[in-house]
Amino acid sequence: MSGHSKWHTIKHKKAAIDAKRGKMFNKHARLIEVAARGGGPDVKINIRLRTAVQAARDASMPNDRIERAIAKGSGQVEGAAYEEIVYEAYGQAGVALMIDALTDNKNRTVGEIRHILSRHNGRLGEGGSVSWNFTQKGIITVPAEGQNEDRVLEVALDAGAQDMITEGSNFEITTDPRTFMTVRDALTKSQIAVSHAEITRIAGTTAELTVDEARKALKLMEALEEHDDVQNVSANFDISDEILESIKDEE
Repeated sequence: MSGHSKWHTIKHKKAAIDAKRGKMFNKHARLIEVAARGGGPDVKINIRLRTAVQAARDASMPNDRIERAIAKGSGQVEGAAYEEIVYEAYGQAGVALMIDALTDNKNRTVGEIRHILSRHNGRLGEGGSVSWNFTQKGIITVPAEGQNEDRVLEVALDAGAQDMITEGSNFEITTDPRTFMTVRDALTKSQIAVSHAEITRIAGTTAELTVDEARKALKLMEALEEHDDVQNVSANFDISDEILESIKDEE
C-alpha cells in the first residue's frame, strides 16, 4: 500500500476536526474560486468546478459559502486572485513530497513553506526532482460494512475505475482524474455510500520508513497541511500497519 493511502487515512479521520475550525472551508473556497475562474460558474459544464463543489459539500461546507466562492471566482463579486503552485520537496529520510498550493502572494507562501520544511529537516527541491515519480489519480473511499465487494467493484469498473483494494474497513477505488466524477456518480446512483473522495498524487515507487522516520515524516506532512495556502500534500513513503498503530497509540 502506498504512503499516500496511509496519510490519506489519517487525513480523513482528522477532516471533521479541521472543518469545525473553518480551515478546511477556506481551502475548499479557494479551490472553487480557481475552478470557477478557469471554466465558468456552471457546474454542469465545468467539471473541475463540479468536483470542487462536491468536495466542499462532502466536508459539510454551507451552501451560501459555496455560492459566494463561485461568485468570487466568476467575477460576480470581488475576490482575491489565487495562483496555483506546485512545490517539489524532500522530507525526513529523503522522502519525496509534492505540495499543491493556492496563493495570492507567491513570495510569502514559498518563504513559509521553506520555513516549515527547514524546521522538520526538509528542503525544497528543483522542478522535476520528484514529480517524475508521481501520477494524479482519483481516490474514492467506500465503507465496506454492509456492501457486497463484487458489486462495488463491478459498478466502479463499469464506470471507468482503474482498480479497487481493501484498506482496513474500507474499499479504496482508484480512477483516472478524468473519470473521477463519473465513477463517483455511478456509485451514488447505485446507492453505494462514498465516505471520502479526492484527486491527489500517487507515488510510483515508495520508501519504507522506520518508526522514528515515519513519526517525523507524518509530523512534517501535518505541518504542511495546516498551512492556509496548502491544498494537498503527497509523499512516496510507506508505513506498515504495525508502525502506524504504534504511532497512533502515542497520540
